[in-house]
Amino acid sequence: MNDKLHSVKLDKELCKGCTTCVKRCPMEAIRVRDKHAIIINERCIDCGECIRVCPHHAKKAVVDTLDVLKNFEYTIALPAPSLYGQFKGILSDRNVILTALKHIGFSTVFEVSAGAEAISTLTNREIRKSKENLPIISTACPTVVRIIRMRFPSLIPHLLDFRSPMEFTARWAKRLAQEETGLPLEKIGCIFISPCPAKATAVKLASNADHSAVDAVIAISEIYPKLRTAIKRVIVPEDLAVSGSPGMGWAVSGGECKAAAISDNLSADGMENVINILEALENEELPSVDFIELNACVGGCVGGVLTVENPFIARGRIKHLMKATAPVLRPDQCPIDDVNWDHSVEFDPSLRIDSNLSDAISLLAKIRDIESRLNGMDCGACGAPSCHALAEDIAKGFATEDQCIFIVREKLQGLLGQHENPDGTAEPAVAKEAESEEQA
Repeated sequence: MNDKLHSVKLDKELCKGCTTCVKRCPMEAIRVRDKHAIIINERCIDCGECIRVCPHHAKKAVVDTLDVLKNFEYTIALPAPSLYGQFKGILSDRNVILTALKHIGFSTVFEVSAGAEAISTLTNREIRKSKENLPIISTACPTVVRIIRMRFPSLIPHLLDFRSPMEFTARWAKRLAQEETGLPLEKIGCIFISPCPAKATAVKLASNADHSAVDAVIAISEIYPKLRTAIKRVIVPEDLAVSGSPGMGWAVSGGECKAAAISDNLSADGMENVINILEALENEELPSVDFIELNACVGGCVGGVLTVENPFIARGRIKHLMKATAPVLRPDQCPIDDVNWDHSVEFDPSLRIDSNLSDAISLLAKIRDIESRLNGMDCGACGAPSCHALAEDIAKGFATEDQCIFIVREKLQGLLGQHENPDGTAEPAVAKEAESEEQA
C-alpha cells in the first residue's frame, strides 16, 4: 500500500524504541530497528492503537486543519456523533455545539447522525429480505472493513454493501447545498470531524466508491479548543439538529444494532475482541445471529484516539442528549438511492507471504525452521512482536537471527566456554567439568 495513503505516521525524533507500540499493534505492523520504530505500510490499518499507547507521543495522525476551509466557497461541517460527548454542561441541546461550529468558520452543519439513522432504517429492511450471507457485518468502521479484506477474505460476502454514515451524509449534504446555493460541487467542501485516523484513510482510499464525497477530515482533538471557546459565546443556538436519538446512539458500541432494531444481533468493541469474533465467525463457531456490529475502538467511536474525553464519560453525556431528543428524521427525507457502494471491496493480499504459491510454501517452511530455533518467549526484545514475526522477517531478509537475545547469549556463552544452569545462571565450563569429575 502506498505510504501516502496512511493517516498514522511516526516521528523518529520522538521515538525511543521502547517496543510498547510493537506489542500492541493488532496487525504486527511495527518493528524496532536501529533504536527506532518503523511501520510496515502494507500491514498498517490506521487503527491508531500505536498513537494511543505510545508514551513518547511519537505516533501522530495525519489529518487536516481548519485552514482547509479557505479552499472552498461554501463549507459543510459533518460532526461525528461522538463529538456530542466531548463537552461538559451540554446535556439537553446539541444545537449549542452545532451553532458553535458555524461560529468557528463553517457555512453550515449537517449531522452524520442523520445519515446513520437513515442507514439504520435501510439496514433493517435489508436484513428482513436477506436470505443469504447471514450474518451481515456492519461496514461503518473502516478499520474493521480493512481487517476483513486483509485477514478474513472469506467474510467479504457478509459485509453490508452500504456506504458509511460519513460518506452517505456527505453526498446527501452536498446535494442539498447545491440546490440551496446553486454553486458547483467543486466549490462546496464537506469536512468530517473525526474521532479516529481510520476515517481519514477511508477518505483517501475510497475502496468501495469511485471517489469520496468528503473533502477533508479534521480531528476532534484539533477542533476541540476553538469549539469549546465558541460554545461559551452561543447565547441563542440555531435549530440545526436533523437527526433523532437512534442516529446519535451510533457513537457508542451497540448503538447501531439498537438503531436498526434487529433482535438477533451481536456487538463487540476493541481490536482484540473484534478479531476474536471474526475468527469465530470464520470457523462457524458463533451462535445464529443476523447482524454483527464491530467497533475497533473500545466503547465505540467515543473511544477513538482523536477524541479528548474519557469514553465512559462521553457515553454518559450522549445518553443524556438522546433522552432529550425527539425523533425528527423521516425515511422519505433521505436519498436512499445513493446508499449502496459503487463497487464491491476486494481481498487485499498485503499479508500474503508470497504471490507465487510454490514460493510461499517454500518460504513458510523456512519460517517454521527458523522459528523452531528461537526461544518462543515472544519477549519483543528483538524489536518484533513475536518469535513468529521475527522468523518471518529473517526469512524475508529483513532481520537476522542475531537479533534474538537468547541466540546471542548462547553464542556468547559458547565463546566464553560457559554452561547454563537450569536456573538461568552460567558458570565456566572448566568448573562444571571439575564438579562432574568430583561427583564421579
